[in-house]
Amino acid sequence: MKTKVYLLALTLLLSFTALNTFAADSHALTPLSKEEISTMTTEQKQARVEEIKARVNEIKAMDKSQLNKEERKELRTELKSMKKEANALGGGGIYLSLGAIIIIILVLILIL
Repeated sequence: MKTKVYLLALTLLLSFTALNTFAADSHALTPLSKEEISTMTTEQKQARVEEIKARVNEIKAMDKSQLNKEERKELRTELKSMKKEANALGGGGIYLSLGAIIIIILVLILIL
């Protein structure tokens, strides 16, 4: 009988703990995977970028002085994931290293 009471108490304790952690992320955006992003249309991508911008502005407007350390860490990780997703949605760009630029300039000098 004692073990049943302990198991019931443990089950209730764990279920309430899980509900509290889900409630903390009520405003957070769920990041999309690369497969989901590749199947999106341009209008959907633009709408998602606007959602991300709105969430970033909401985070910037927050009073972060009253947040504890764990909440600030969650905000930082959310911002990092949104930045990665926004970069994936934007399609990126062409990145040239300094060495590549020097080689291109030298080739142009040799040709001209």
